[in-house]
Amino acid sequence: MWIRSHSVTTQEVTKEQLWQLFADVDNWAAWDEGVEYAKLEGKFEKGAFFTLKPKGGPKVKIQLIETTKNKSFTDMTRFPMGRMYGEHTFEETTEGLRITTTMKVEGLLGFFWRKVVAQSIVDALPTEMLHQIQVAKKL
Repeated sequence: MWIRSHSVTTQEVTKEQLWQLFADVDNWAAWDEGVEYAKLEGKFEKGAFFTLKPKGGPKVKIQLIETTKNKSFTDMTRFPMGRMYGEHTFEETTEGLRITTTMKVEGLLGFFWRKVVAQSIVDALPTEMLHQIQVAKKL
């Protein structure tokens, strides 16, 4: 299994603001430059699916496999002979809110999906997470 994480600590937003940002899947394209569109089926809760169309890539169906309001959520994308997980956590610390995104890829073709999809997501995390804070603080 391949795993990479990135964290940022901030006093600019609350966990409630970040949760609101992420739970509104249908509006991800408004703030995420890499997303052409996203559409949630149902509520932002464990077991729900959403469709995401990245710019320059094929649409994928993603499942929420864990959600804890204002604390964390994990999504899973199934690929042929591989799975990719995105774990997103919001933890209050004495220094501020620690936001962590962890990407995991597993499966027989995990090495392929890491190169084709996951590595570019991980490479963009530092910039993306700072942008998420800027957008969430307006909520």
